[in-house]
Amino acid sequence: MTGWIASAWRLARGGQDAPGAAESSPRRSAAETAATCASGQSRLGAKTSYDARRDAIEAEAQRLVATYADTILRVSYTYLHSTQDAEDICQDVPLKTLRHADGFDSAEHERAWVVRTAINAAKDLLRRQEVRSTIALDDIPEPTAPHHASERAIEARDARVLQSVMALPLEYREAIYLHYYEGYSIKQIAEMVHASESAVATRLSRGRSKLRPILEGVHHELDV
Repeated sequence: MTGWIASAWRLARGGQDAPGAAESSPRRSAAETAATCASGQSRLGAKTSYDARRDAIEAEAQRLVATYADTILRVSYTYLHSTQDAEDICQDVPLKTLRHADGFDSAEHERAWVVRTAINAAKDLLRRQEVRSTIALDDIPEPTAPHHASERAIEARDARVLQSVMALPLEYREAIYLHYYEGYSIKQIAEMVHASESAVATRLSRGRSKLRPILEGVHHELDV
């Protein structure tokens, strides 16, 4: 008789062995057998709980990637001008967010935390490597082929504007991108980049001034 069947029998019979059991077999009390069964159930329950926890983590990781991957890539590229470096950060930020998942008050709070973490990761990477002085033009995604000439002109304009933004000094590029492309207010940007609101407003103003001649030229081309 197999061990677990014999144990079940002894438990049911108040500690008596099953008929035909060997006399030399050591006897165990009902309490001992019950404890053994409870231990096995506990291990099974722990395993089931572990599996459920693992599935929950995987589902949350997939949600974070689906929700924020594009944003993380864009924000990181704004600082790094490198698709490969931006992709590396895009892998790291969701993992950091997972460890912080229980600390968000709202979806807006979570998104702001993700963007701020991406900014900090990009700046940390910049400190560890030589700052690039030129724009990696090959890394800038090309617009998809439009159906009409007007759409091509608009997409060409957008590409030139984005390229011009990427050519700005970092502090202006950072403010312009977060404000106009990601939609954050001056106050929110100040919190993200650890600067005063007046400093961010100044950076926006100076960034716009540097872009104005380029933007006027682009609009002139569209009007022709």
